[in-house]
Amino acid sequence: MPNAVIVGTQWGDEGKAKVIDYLTEKSDVIIRFQGGSNAGHTVIVDGHKFVFHLVPSGIITPGKVCIVGNGVVVDMEQFLKEVDDLMESGISVEGRLMISNLAHLVLPYHKAIDQASESSRGESRIGTTGRGIGPAYADKVSRIGVRAGDLYEWDIFCEKFKAGFASAKQKVELLHNAPFDLNEEEILERYSKIRERLLPFIKDTSYYIFDAERAGKKLLFEGAQGTFLDVDHGTYPYVTSSNTISGSACTGAGVGPLSINHCIGIVKAYTTRVGNGPFPTELTDSTGDMLRDVGKEFGSTTGRPRRCGWFDAVMVRKAIQLNGISRLALTKLDVLSGLSEIKVCTHYEIDGWRTDQFPPNTQQYERVTPVYNIIPGWKRDISGCKKFSDLPSEAVNYIKQIRELCYGIPALIVSVGPERSQTIEVDGI
Repeated sequence: MPNAVIVGTQWGDEGKAKVIDYLTEKSDVIIRFQGGSNAGHTVIVDGHKFVFHLVPSGIITPGKVCIVGNGVVVDMEQFLKEVDDLMESGISVEGRLMISNLAHLVLPYHKAIDQASESSRGESRIGTTGRGIGPAYADKVSRIGVRAGDLYEWDIFCEKFKAGFASAKQKVELLHNAPFDLNEEEILERYSKIRERLLPFIKDTSYYIFDAERAGKKLLFEGAQGTFLDVDHGTYPYVTSSNTISGSACTGAGVGPLSINHCIGIVKAYTTRVGNGPFPTELTDSTGDMLRDVGKEFGSTTGRPRRCGWFDAVMVRKAIQLNGISRLALTKLDVLSGLSEIKVCTHYEIDGWRTDQFPPNTQQYERVTPVYNIIPGWKRDISGCKKFSDLPSEAVNYIKQIRELCYGIPALIVSVGPERSQTIEVDGI
């Protein structure tokens, strides 16, 4: 398989981890290029559930090298917890898991800022996870952040930590009028021990990727969240704090654009969203409840129930444009089984004006009325289907309609269940 980047085409939670896990078999190096522990990637293999927040989900495949790139903000404690969980499951990470020395660190005071800031917003809350991701990225662009490579020299790390700690204390107490209960010395004592465990993972990963590609290794770039949580191109301000689209794989991994051959867009067969913000196709009725219950639509990071709605082709078309998507991977098709009819949003109406394009600002997006096609559903369970010809004709028609509405981009795979084995390779539709 050529070098590929995997992106979500909606608001995240599209099932990227399962697709990444599936495609890992055809890759050698898997690189996470943005986001932080606010993302949750779930993989189920032989009934064993793995939930990753920082470690690339390809790590469960033996012999594959996984990299946390410089575009990721790293919570050291969360990273080591995932390492420990993997080792307890009998999966060795020795020699095949790395963190970029240029990756910025999420520190306890970032979480304090995040939680105080969100609380002070009142009804204008964005819906962050409170994991400190935004403040860590803010420190990065303000040029006061602490990077993984700073751990090489403890005195330098402590100096930068103390400066950030003092600044955070002022922000929490004076700007947000909230208590700041962190103890600087206790944290540094704990982190001196964490440092010893983390140092072996910290590498010049940009050079490693460059050298691996020269040696003919296949690269798979893994994003977090989804296109419409991109800080530039998403439904701002209800977005994450990083660039989630495919172009950020270059800056977030430290590679040139010619290192990426194509882009695979992960598309859930319906639409979900976590947190606040507009959602034109949202279902607040029994159908929405069914999608949530059957699809187990609860955040893997926070456990929050996801908002559920019909498939939105306008969104996915915009995602194709922004990412340069060459193939689609359709997930959770099985969740729609049992519905007598399925709606697909084909256009928007905004103030009486019909358009097939995504609106240029969130204010217009909040006034969208979706325009639907209604197509027949299918009654039988499809979770046991092993090949495309096993699917009922109504499910095949649904897949074809999605392709027609999404610039004719073909499907690479169709997922009919959470297990790795519940994946159908598609050819020629």
